[in-house]
Amino acid sequence: MKEKFKKAYMQIAEVFAELSHARRLHVGAIVVKDDRIISIGYNGMPAGWENNCEDEVKEELDEKFVTVLKTKPEVLHAESNAIAKLAKSTESGAGATMFITHSPCLDCAKLIYQSGINNVYYKQNYRNEEGIKFLEKSGVLIEKLDIDR
Repeated sequence: MKEKFKKAYMQIAEVFAELSHARRLHVGAIVVKDDRIISIGYNGMPAGWENNCEDEVKEELDEKFVTVLKTKPEVLHAESNAIAKLAKSTESGAGATMFITHSPCLDCAKLIYQSGINNVYYKQNYRNEEGIKFLEKSGVLIEKLDIDR
């Protein structure tokens, strides 16, 4: 795939990331096949749920209690949202490419592999590399794009 298309698709993933109602982190994902976007996703609550992705919790820090945002367990990651939408369509993920604003967590990496997506491009690192390592071990091409808007 030409670099100009990689950049364009990543920009589209970033646009969808901004649709997220999360306060901590906005993540977007798109699935591309045969030069067409066949699915999109961004992190958020399940359809029909209140769009509040985090709880405010008190945690002790340096002998003081501070309020922090903790992601609710019900939040769907951008990748899983895109794959779920793909599963509800007539399209197949087999041989597709996914563009994600952040590298995938392990659970999303497993879904990516299982859906048949064989190329993944991401822009920013997630807090750990378990998803990247899983995809590499599974034979999925994963590449960090070093591009600016």
